[in-house]
Amino acid sequence: MKWNTIKKILPVIGVGLFIYLIIKLNLIQILQTIEKVNFFYILIAFAITIIFFVTQTLKWSLLAIKQKVKIPFKDAFKINLISSFYGFVTPSKLGSVMRVSYFKKYGADAGKGLSNFIIDKVLDLSSLFVLTIGLGFIFYNKKISSIISPISLEIIIGVFLFMVLLSLLFYKKETCKPILRFFYRIFIPKRLKEKSKKMFNSFYEDMPPFGFLLFVFIINLINWMVNYVIMYFIGLSLGINIGIIPFLVILPMATVVAQIPITINGLGTRELTMISLFALFGISAVKVFSMSILGIIITNIIPSLIAMIFIMSEKKNEIHNIKTS
Repeated sequence: MKWNTIKKILPVIGVGLFIYLIIKLNLIQILQTIEKVNFFYILIAFAITIIFFVTQTLKWSLLAIKQKVKIPFKDAFKINLISSFYGFVTPSKLGSVMRVSYFKKYGADAGKGLSNFIIDKVLDLSSLFVLTIGLGFIFYNKKISSIISPISLEIIIGVFLFMVLLSLLFYKKETCKPILRFFYRIFIPKRLKEKSKKMFNSFYEDMPPFGFLLFVFIINLINWMVNYVIMYFIGLSLGINIGIIPFLVILPMATVVAQIPITINGLGTRELTMISLFALFGISAVKVFSMSILGIIITNIIPSLIAMIFIMSEKKNEIHNIKTS
């Protein structure tokens, strides 16, 4: 089977799993559970979601400013919503890479935009792994050990350390140059060599210092915690009242599993993981699945609908400019 065919099939696995869970748990029961939701907690979750998008925008716009790309906060917020929309409909949120194209509007080329995306993505994933490992050790007890086994922690730590080593290797232009030169000479076509060289140089242009990256890393940690607090209130709205600690241990694990690129935005794999882990606390699969659906609506679908308005407005302006030029 060719790799292109495999890439098309992989995202379908998670979606198929999601549909299977809907059928297995009974759609009527899921809807009936959602109907009984406490809207007070939903409103709190929605308010925190707005705060989440504000802090997320602030994080990457500060990163852009450090790279000498000044984007007004209003524009940055709009771009963040649009990139989140594309991230929502792609495996591992890779669609958010389209944010790179917006950098050109603010005087930066694709190389700098790509470095902004990769730095943000690596720090985002690194903070997720640190949170999963840290909370796993802090709250490790008899019940929590059923969620985070020593083997799974070792795997997560191993992946995290590999990510750190790879990041340190490519952080400095001088250290990665010998490695990339090999690929440049063998795999890059002659017609693209000059363009690739230019992109490589711009990628490392105005690279933020390590201390600032640590600051962004801490903001990412806070953002993940805020994200899980949102889910905690959604859980409360459905009567899932087991305290916030299980949420802070289970949800990072489910998020790590959701990063496996066999589905769109973790759909299916995340829900299956959450159902299995919340069952240890006596929470029914229907309630957990309903919580996940409400979480998707509040943190993904509603922001995506707003993003679609921005996208359509941009397309309309582009068509107007073409007609008037």
